[in-house]
Amino acid sequence: MSDFHEKVKVLRAHHEELLTRKNEPMEWGNGIYDKWKNPILTAEHTPLEWRYDFCEQDNPYLMQRIMMNATLNSGAIKWQGKYCLVVRVEGADRKSFFAVAESPNGVDNFRFWEEPITMPDDVIPATNIYDMRITQHEDGWIYGIFCAERHDDSQHGNLSAATATAGIARTKDLKTWERLPDLKTKSQQRNVVLHPEFVDGKYAFYTRPQDGFIDTGSGGGIGWALVDDITHAEVKEEKIINARHYHTITEVKNGEGPHPIKTAKGWLHLAHGVRATADGLRYVLYMYMTALEDPTKVIAQPGGYFLVPQGDEYLGDVMNVAFANGWIADEDGRVFIYYASADTRMHVATSTIDKLIDYCMNTPEDGFCTAASVETIKKLVAKNRANL
Repeated sequence: MSDFHEKVKVLRAHHEELLTRKNEPMEWGNGIYDKWKNPILTAEHTPLEWRYDFCEQDNPYLMQRIMMNATLNSGAIKWQGKYCLVVRVEGADRKSFFAVAESPNGVDNFRFWEEPITMPDDVIPATNIYDMRITQHEDGWIYGIFCAERHDDSQHGNLSAATATAGIARTKDLKTWERLPDLKTKSQQRNVVLHPEFVDGKYAFYTRPQDGFIDTGSGGGIGWALVDDITHAEVKEEKIINARHYHTITEVKNGEGPHPIKTAKGWLHLAHGVRATADGLRYVLYMYMTALEDPTKVIAQPGGYFLVPQGDEYLGDVMNVAFANGWIADEDGRVFIYYASADTRMHVATSTIDKLIDYCMNTPEDGFCTAASVETIKKLVAKNRANL
C-alpha cells in the first residue's frame, strides 16, 4: 500500500471514530432539560468526499481542496424513523448551503447524506441562503423557510450592505425541493417560521420585521401574518404577538425559533432574544406559550432566558450566541432541542413536553425592574421557609 493510500485509510478511520462517538448527558443540569456533552455536528463531521480529492495524481499531498468552516442553525424533522437535521453548512468561502444529517437516536451518530441539497433559485438569485426552519404542514408538504441574502445594490461601494427576504421551498422527501417565490413583505425578513396548521383557512407565518439587514429599527418583535396562497405569499397585515422590552433579553430583537409544538395545554414556543453588551450582541433562547385555539394569544412566558452558551459553547466564530431553529417532539413526549453555539457547531438538549409546559406555566414572569425581581425571589424564599 502506498503512503498516500495509508494516509487515506488513517483519515477515514479518524473520521469514522468522530461520527460514531457516543454522547451522554451532562450531570447537574437545571431540571428543565439535559444538555449533552459532545457537539453533535461540527465542520469535521462533513463528508470527507466534500473536502478531499482522493485522486493521488491530482492531490498527492492529500490536501483539503474545499474546507468547511461551521455547521449551525439546523432545522429539524423526524423523517422515516430518523432524526433529520437540515443543517446550515458554511464553507471557508463564507457561503452557506443546506445539507441533511440523520441520526438513529437524535443525540449522536449523525451522518450527512451523500450530497448537499440543491436549492433552486428565486427569480433573483441569492448570494447566500441559511437558517432553514422545517415545517411538516397539514397540507401534505414539508416546507423550508430560510433567509435569502443579496447585496444591496442601492448602496454603491458598500460591500457589507445587504437585503434579506424569506425564501420558501417545499419537498416530499427532503431531497428534491420546489422553490416558491420569496415572501413579499414591507420590511426586511431574516427570521420567518411557518405555523404547522391552517388558521382560518390560511397559511400562518411568524415574522421578525426589521427596518434594515442588521438594525431592527421600528420592528417590534415576533410578528404574525396570514397568507392566502403560499405559492405567491405576501404579507399584507402583520401584528406583533411577542414584543421586545427595555433592559431584558429581548431588548435589541427577538424572533421565533422552530415552529411551535402543539400540546394539550397550548402551543409551546422556542425563540431567541438579543441584547447589547459591552462585548457585543448576546443571543439567548427563551420560551413562551400561546393559547391552543388562538396561537397569537400569549398565555405564559417565563422571565429571563431558557438556554445560554456555557463553557466551550461560548467560543467560536460569533461569541456569546445560542441559536435554535429546530426541535423534534417524539410521540412518547420526549423533546430534542437542537441549538448552535457561537455560530460554529450544533448541540442537543433533551426534555419532555410535560417539563416544558411546567417550566412555562409555573416560572415567574419578568417584572421589568429590579424591585419586582427581588420581590419574586423573596416570595420563593418565604414559601420554602414555610415548607421547612
